[in-house]
This record gives sequence, C-alpha cells and structure tokens, in this order.
Amino acid sequence: MTKNSNPAEIQRKVAIIFTICAAFLVLIILSFYNNLDQILYSPRITPKEWCESQPCVELNIWGNRIIIVQPSSTFFVYLLGIITIYIGLYFIRNRDNQESRLWWGIALILWGLGALFAGTSYQIFSYEIKCAGREFCLWTSWWEIVYLIFSVGSVVAMIMAQSYSCITEKWRTPISIYAFVIIVSYIIIVLIGSCIPVKFMISFELMILFLAPNILIFFFLNSWNYYKNRNHLDLVLLVIWISLGIIIGIYYLYLVLGITERLWENGIWFSENDVLHIGLIIWMIYIRITLNKHLKDTVVNYGD
Repeated sequence: MTKNSNPAEIQRKVAIIFTICAAFLVLIILSFYNNLDQILYSPRITPKEWCESQPCVELNIWGNRIIIVQPSSTFFVYLLGIITIYIGLYFIRNRDNQESRLWWGIALILWGLGALFAGTSYQIFSYEIKCAGREFCLWTSWWEIVYLIFSVGSVVAMIMAQSYSCITEKWRTPISIYAFVIIVSYIIIVLIGSCIPVKFMISFELMILFLAPNILIFFFLNSWNYYKNRNHLDLVLLVIWISLGIIIGIYYLYLVLGITERLWENGIWFSENDVLHIGLIIWMIYIRITLNKHLKDTVVNYGD
C-alpha cells in the first residue's frame, strides 16, 4: 500500500473536507433561513430589563452607540477561546504523525472557536444581537447555534482521538461511523430546530444529552484500560474527565446557590459562567502540560 493510500490519511482528509463543507452549509443556512427571531425569552425581557440584570457599558464608536455586556466575563471566555485554539494548534503542529494528537488538536480548536462564538452572543454583544431595536429580547441567535455545533464537534473529535490512543485498531471503523452519525444527526436536528423553530432542538440541554454519554464512556474506557494495563496515558485521561466533571459540578453549585445575583446586588459581577470559564482555562492548561507528554497512538492491544 502506498503512502497516499494509507487508510488513516484518507480518513483524515475526508473528515477535514466534510467539516469544512458542513461548516459553510451551516453558516449559510443559519444566516439566511433561520427563524430564531420568533423565539423570545419566557417570561419576556425588554432591552431595559436586559441591562438591569447584568452589567452593560455604553460606548460611542465613530458616532455609533454600542452597548457591550459583561465586559469582565467576556475577557474570561475570550481568553479561554484563544488559549484553547493555541493549544489545539500546538497539538497539530507537533503531532509527529500521531492521529490521536491530530484529533485532539481538532477537538481543542473547535472548542476554542465555540467559546468565541458563545462569548460574542451570550456576553459582549448580547444586547446588540438580541435586544437592540426590539420591544423584547430574543432567546438565542445563530452565533449560539454555531457554538452548540462546534461543542458537539469537539467531543466527536475527542471520540476519534480516543479511538487512536486507547482502543485497538479493529474498533476504529465502527467508532468512526458512530462519531460521524453523532455529528451529522446533531447538525440536522439543530438546523431543523432553527428553521421551524423548536426551542428544545436548539437548547443547551439537548447538546448535553449528546455530549454527556460520550464523556461517561471516556471515563469508563480509560478506567478499565488503566485497571488492566496501568498505562499512564489512561491515568492522565481519567484525571481529565474527572476534573471536567468537578468543574461542571462547581458551576452548577454556584448557579443553584444564586451567588451571581447576591454579588450583583452589591455591584460585583462574577457569574457562574466566570467560574466555569476560569475552571476550563485551568483545565486546558492541564491538558497542554500532561496530555502532551503522554499522548500517542495505540501500540498495546487493550482488551485483547
């Protein structure tokens, strides 16, 4: 078999081409054919109430009045996006012909891009995107839909990375098919939900339903592999999944306790999203330091 006909190389090129084509298709459809402006907050929120519930800063740029929202939170989420994209590019540049490093790089780049899209619509330009010139503010935007798709795509890329670093070669084809089905089905669901529109189909909750089972699978896979083989890579990955769960748990605890609202009553804005994003920044740095040392394609036949 020649180098150009290497199955892994062909698979990688097909995946990249599909990702680019799907991204353009999604952006075109969401830009021109969505009906997201039909979905309002329930109960309804006016532009004035939007800025009463969170910090807003009015700027005058070349004679244009622009309101930016949550400037401190924007800093944290943009910082997360930039750091994550940088680490993803680092993995790709230093992949040393390791497919697992390539897919981890793709996963982190998608995660970072998603963070930038989320920060744009949820934080800094949320007023301009959802409220400006409207009687009532919108519930979501196409920026947030792209964020959801990139987030699912990131975990799908992690599935591919796991298939190269922690599973025998015979399982890679069915796992690739599984990953392909996940991302294609999610994109279809989100596009339908955006065009009809249906709130649940474009919700954060549905995205979690797609992602959480795979993270749990990662946890049990690496736990089992480490138990059987004592491979340090599986231990590193296990700590990655456990720490991610802890970060999300702290986020929800902060949210349930209503700490954001209590601090805001005293003029301090530090939201549950800030807790999440700072935690994820630390998480990404941990990935860069630890996973970079041990990540490589499978050379041991786990489970055989």
